[in-house]
Amino acid sequence: MDTPKFFLYARKSTDVEDKQILSIEAQLVELRDYAAREKLFVVEELIEKQSAKIPGRPIFNSMINRIEKDEASGIVSWHPDRLARNSVDGGKLIYLVDTGKVKALKFPQFWFEATPQGKFMLQIAFGQSKYFVDSLSENTKRGLRQKVRRGEMPGLAPIGYLNDSRSKTIVVDRKKAPIIKQAFEMFATGKYRIMDIRDFLAGNGIITRGGKSWPINQVTKHILTNPFYYGHFRFLSEIHEGVHRPIITKKLFEAVQLVLNKRSKAWSKPRVPKPYLGLFRCGECGMMITAEQKTKHYKGTNRDATYTYYRCTKKSKTIKCIQPFIRQEALDSQLSDMILSVSLRQDWARNMLDKLETEKTELAQSCGAFAQSKREEIKEKAIRLQRLLDSYLDQDVDRDSYLNKKSELLSDKKTLEEQIFRFEQTHHAWLEPMREWIHEAGNVVNIARGEDLNGKKVLAQKIFGSNLFLSDKKARGEALFPWAALRAAPPTRNWERLAGIEPATHSWQERVLPVNYSRLSAEKRTRTFITCSSDKRLDHLGYLGNNTYYIISTRACGEIGIHVRFRSVSRKRWRFESSQAH
Repeated sequence: MDTPKFFLYARKSTDVEDKQILSIEAQLVELRDYAAREKLFVVEELIEKQSAKIPGRPIFNSMINRIEKDEASGIVSWHPDRLARNSVDGGKLIYLVDTGKVKALKFPQFWFEATPQGKFMLQIAFGQSKYFVDSLSENTKRGLRQKVRRGEMPGLAPIGYLNDSRSKTIVVDRKKAPIIKQAFEMFATGKYRIMDIRDFLAGNGIITRGGKSWPINQVTKHILTNPFYYGHFRFLSEIHEGVHRPIITKKLFEAVQLVLNKRSKAWSKPRVPKPYLGLFRCGECGMMITAEQKTKHYKGTNRDATYTYYRCTKKSKTIKCIQPFIRQEALDSQLSDMILSVSLRQDWARNMLDKLETEKTELAQSCGAFAQSKREEIKEKAIRLQRLLDSYLDQDVDRDSYLNKKSELLSDKKTLEEQIFRFEQTHHAWLEPMREWIHEAGNVVNIARGEDLNGKKVLAQKIFGSNLFLSDKKARGEALFPWAALRAAPPTRNWERLAGIEPATHSWQERVLPVNYSRLSAEKRTRTFITCSSDKRLDHLGYLGNNTYYIISTRACGEIGIHVRFRSVSRKRWRFESSQAH
């Protein structure tokens, strides 16, 4: 009688469900000792490192094919779940037992014989293995869904973040996060290619594990189009809100997407910079102003010079435009003068910033007083609710009256709570936008006198919007609010218009000036006032020194602006400097 031959099969999966299973080395040691004790003839040891959840393991399939060719008639393994965790592989082994190809299956911790009872127990073992895998898969998916609901992205953190093993969350990488943010800012300018961003990242140490620069498509997919960097994340093709700290703003991310969309087609040749494109309209026909370059050859010096000219596109079908060209240098000079007309003097900017700090302190105090008064009202509502409940329990009030009154008190209490929340969130909302505007207005001189034409274009769009026109080689435009207030009273002007502070012809007088500021006492004119003229409007009167005051008018939505500047000539006389109404 021939000695039965066995294959020794050891498998270790990299999946989560096999974390408690012995390693390959430990399995081999145990199986060799078991085979020696049982005096089993092992023809070959087969080792596989792959999950058994789905069919298709190459070494396992090769072993089955060799058994069908009668190279062996038995298998030695640690447990039945090492052989199969799916119905296809388990059914194949049981079929080989039925046909007699497999005469013995040996396991150190499981009994099996080729009998009806043995095959039934083997089927149960395979079924338990499959149930374990299916159950673990559902539990894992449920855990991932719960993690997503908490706003936490499953998986590895993107570049610029780290996986915190202690808190099981994703935290900002302080070294790489500023580099990623700078990469977004660079690409949003439109001056850099994706290859430039890749080289920038590589130059700052952000490379692949193999030490090479990132492929261009990976830079686009994993960085430039990844919503994780502004606070959201993508999971199973769906966008979710995250609780992690964003590196960039949503506005910057959208600017990058806009540049990517513009670059969906490859450039055939390098683009010539024409910074003022899209800024001006023709003052005659209303069409856009375009630019073109002309090269001139100077015979005397034998050199070529390239000049940029701006002209009307002349696309109007109703007006025959005859506007001439204008050199970029001349247009730049005129635009710089227009921008300078809305500059804010540095001493005014410093004084206004100081007053903003004072406003911030006073607003915090007034907010505390307002919130405290509302909390007292909430406490009173709570006491009345308790008294109402006591009256109902004592049967002094019928059920319908109790329910109606309770609903009314709860509604009032919720209204008060929302008032406190809104006030705490919006009472100082105008401060930061106002501070940014003051800094920007104070820096107008540096931009207007600088050489950065793109910076001038961006600033001009903020100041004039789409109100810039070019006609007869002259640029003109109307400044938007609040820049128009500065243009109405340029800092270089030293004369004052003789106009009253309260002209009857101004339709905005009652909204902007809720009180007669000209009748304030000298003592009150030395400090800042806050006066509410309606539920949605707040006016601030501030003192800048040298008998100069300003008014800042705000709305609940955070819209701000300087409406009036005026100067005290005497206690009973005021001279009007500038105004701008909504």
